[in-house]
Amino acid sequence: MDTTQLLLTVVLTVITILLIIVGIQLIFVLREARRILVRVSGVISSFEATGAGLTHGLGELQGFVGGLRSVFKIIDLLQSRKNGRTK
Repeated sequence: MDTTQLLLTVVLTVITILLIIVGIQLIFVLREARRILVRVSGVISSFEATGAGLTHGLGELQGFVGGLRSVFKIIDLLQSRKNGRTK
């Protein structure tokens, strides 16, 4: 075997081994990235559920305040009629 062929064979073997190692490491990195994305997705889902509950609660609070305003308007109307009749 010529020295050039021997050198090419050694270089190709070393490069092949290095590429296999890099490929395996890439698989590990992609698995870890997938796990992280699953966790982030869970956190986002819980934030969405909390936000929906908060929005629902704020809507109920707004309805309650609107009801109180109506009650106060009725009370003011009754008091103004009462005051208007006594005068």
